[in-house]
Amino acid sequence: MHPLLNIATQAARNAGNIIVRSLDRVNHLEITEKGRNDFVSDVDRFAEQEIIRTIHKAYPHHNILAEEGGEQTGHNNKEEVTWIIDPLDGTTNFLHGFPQFSISIGITYQGQLQHGLVYDPLRQEIFTASKGSGAFLNDRRVRVSKQQGLEGALLGTGFPFKKQHYLDTYLTTFKALFPHVSDIRRPGSAALDLAYVASGRLDGFWEMDLAPWDIAAGILLIREAGGFVTDFAGDHNYFTTGNVIAGTPSVHKEIYQIIYPLLE
Repeated sequence: MHPLLNIATQAARNAGNIIVRSLDRVNHLEITEKGRNDFVSDVDRFAEQEIIRTIHKAYPHHNILAEEGGEQTGHNNKEEVTWIIDPLDGTTNFLHGFPQFSISIGITYQGQLQHGLVYDPLRQEIFTASKGSGAFLNDRRVRVSKQQGLEGALLGTGFPFKKQHYLDTYLTTFKALFPHVSDIRRPGSAALDLAYVASGRLDGFWEMDLAPWDIAAGILLIREAGGFVTDFAGDHNYFTTGNVIAGTPSVHKEIYQIIYPLLE
């Protein structure tokens, strides 16, 4: 495993311990609402602080882009390395005791994704990828499923609960895709959904208005597992648009062919 991924793994496991230990005291946490239906707790902050502490202990000069702490520029960062961190993807699930949340860490060099990690602390499943080296689940190589097309496919998605003015557009895409597939799941952690696409548990995925820390690691996982990821226009501007289509090559193609005309 690449040294950067080793540190990412250590950071994720440390943060995961904080999250799991906090599950039995959710009612005592300080919770604030950053925006409509967008919550943050002490656990999000403590987990993020632990991740950043672990990273900066090994790489004090690296940049940080984190959900709760924003952007931090490292000292003398000649390597132009940035860590993109979501310390708890699925906060609403966590606060309700719904066992589907994750930690996501993506690492870029000069703006290009190089390493990614998604960690499920409850199942002790850690998904990792390095550019050109494949995708892994707990050190076992994974690939996207062999699903050909939407017929019989299981898709993942996410509702635009933070920005509900997107709801009509989202429902249009949902209604268009639903008749063509076996079923659709909405578990509540986009990072974990993308990891599930990479490991073949989901055949495809689409969602609107995601942040870079939601998707950075998952995008690399899917690419390294043989899948495709684009925005709704079929381009790679997902960090700007927040819109993502992912899946096996043929599933991705058919999702795109259905969604794109609806948005013109």
